Amino acid sequence: MADLVRWDPFRELETLRDEVERVFDTFFGRRGLVGREPVFMPAIDVEETDDAFIVRAEIPGLRKEDIKLTITEDSLTISGERKREKEEKNKVYHRMEIAYGKFVRTIQFPVDVDPKKAKAVYKDGILEVTIPKSERAKPKEIEIEIK
Repeated sequence: MADLVRWDPFRELETLRDEVERVFDTFFGRRGLVGREPVFMPAIDVEETDDAFIVRAEIPGLRKEDIKLTITEDSLTISGERKREKEEKNKVYHRMEIAYGKFVRTIQFPVDVDPKKAKAVYKDGILEVTIPKSERAKPKEIEIEIK
């Protein structure tokens, strides 16, 4: 015979809240959950100017050695790993929201870029990569001849 368990409406609300947070986190790409542990996925901004693309990635807590950039003529891939410092036994956590783990973000560009002229700067947890457009991708102005 099964034991009777007292109904707690707040437990169901907490489960609903957790599911809604998971959906929003997954939808906006900030982090996902594997099991109940958050997975690190850096947020990015991609800006286009007349001459280049500027990609900013929010990657706090990493050393530049932990970040790898791969640039082709039409894409940029940012990968790396945020490692957990040191896991100590016998600690009691009430919340663990800081996400750790490997990540990969790939940005496809709508026009060709020049990977040889790309520059990257990492400061205050923000990685900024500037990738110039290739000469053939830049708009060209031509003069009109009048006869």
